[in-house]
Amino acid sequence: MKVAVIGTTGYGGGELIRILHNHPIFQIHSIHSTRDEMPITEEFPHLEDIFEDSLKKVDPKVIAEEADVVFLATPSGVSGKLAEAFYDKDIQVVDLSGDLRIKNQEEYQYWYKHDPVNTEILTSAVYGLSEWNREEIKKANIIANPGCYPTAVLLGLAPVVKGNLSESTGIIIDAKSGVSGAGKTLSKANAFAEMNDNFRIYKVNQHQHIPEIEQQLRFWDDSISPITFSTHLLPITRGIMATMYVELKEDLDTSQIIELYQETYVNHPFVRVRKEGRFPSIKEVAGSNYCDIGLQVDKRTGRLTIVSVIDNLMKGAAGQAVQNANLMNGIDEKAGLNFIPIYP
Repeated sequence: MKVAVIGTTGYGGGELIRILHNHPIFQIHSIHSTRDEMPITEEFPHLEDIFEDSLKKVDPKVIAEEADVVFLATPSGVSGKLAEAFYDKDIQVVDLSGDLRIKNQEEYQYWYKHDPVNTEILTSAVYGLSEWNREEIKKANIIANPGCYPTAVLLGLAPVVKGNLSESTGIIIDAKSGVSGAGKTLSKANAFAEMNDNFRIYKVNQHQHIPEIEQQLRFWDDSISPITFSTHLLPITRGIMATMYVELKEDLDTSQIIELYQETYVNHPFVRVRKEGRFPSIKEVAGSNYCDIGLQVDKRTGRLTIVSVIDNLMKGAAGQAVQNANLMNGIDEKAGLNFIPIYP
């Protein structure tokens, strides 16, 4: 199957090339950018003698005629317009931005500061949380790929929220990301001198992933109250750790919770649940499509602590996008994604 990638010069687009280059079914037919046409190696020298295609201009009509799937690795505000351009054409769309995730147009505009796409496209777009929307994804033509933080958070919270084991109020999420999550655009916040030997909180109570997380949690339990979601930048290149705290409705012990999670994710190859007393670290998933989860019940407080780690560029972006494209086309969801994490 032929695929096109738009937005190839960003970190997410670069990861798509890395995955798709060795995919057994998908073949990279073309790569595109809104910037000047040039060899991709001018942006990513590490692709020298491996993948040396040149960037092409974005022409939705031509792309749709030549490719079967298009990945939109473009920023929010851009992807939505491209999704509209592809909507009436015979091509599958996987959007890695936030433009198709939030169903409430006013809420999207408030958090993202862009004009929303039309309701018809929002309704058609399936939220691509692979492990939880698998059947819908298989029938979809447009996928709204989840954000990096929401992927880690929702995979960690889903079993207890959907299982009605957690209280609907007081969910606290303490999340930390490597600086690649901010993209390639240079800024003071992600400059080496600012981040090296440093640890910074940002977008306090204002992160655009808040409505995405709440929207899905309320899909599972419509009584969920607003969450507390704090985000921090780590002085590392890639990876996310989300530590979540929820009040349990029942007097459960850690072994019971771990058993629930293991049963929930038994048929989902990219979610790994740790044994009691063991917790994942970011390096243990780096470069892979895995989400690793550790759990501990505090009997003294009645709270459950959930630790969820992913690679933000893989399971949090390009990896999950390819996983969704696999599901859309009846391909083994692991195809092209059997990377062993890079360790150390």
